[in-house]
Amino acid sequence: MSVKTYTVVGMTCGHCVASVKEEVGEIPGVTGVEVDLATGRLDVTGEGVSDEAVRRAVEEAGYRLG
Repeated sequence: MSVKTYTVVGMTCGHCVASVKEEVGEIPGVTGVEVDLATGRLDVTGEGVSDEAVRRAVEEAGYRLG
């Protein structure tokens, strides 16, 4: 298992956090997702998860990686 950390830009509320967690959580290989609204920090735990897959999931949720 590895943990990768990203910064998500554009989140403003709890619904934003939930959307990002849901989309990123659906990526194959992801076993855990933590999002901090105040800092925009996104921690993704899993195996074989590409940065590109995370970027696409975050964009699908309506945000972008910083």
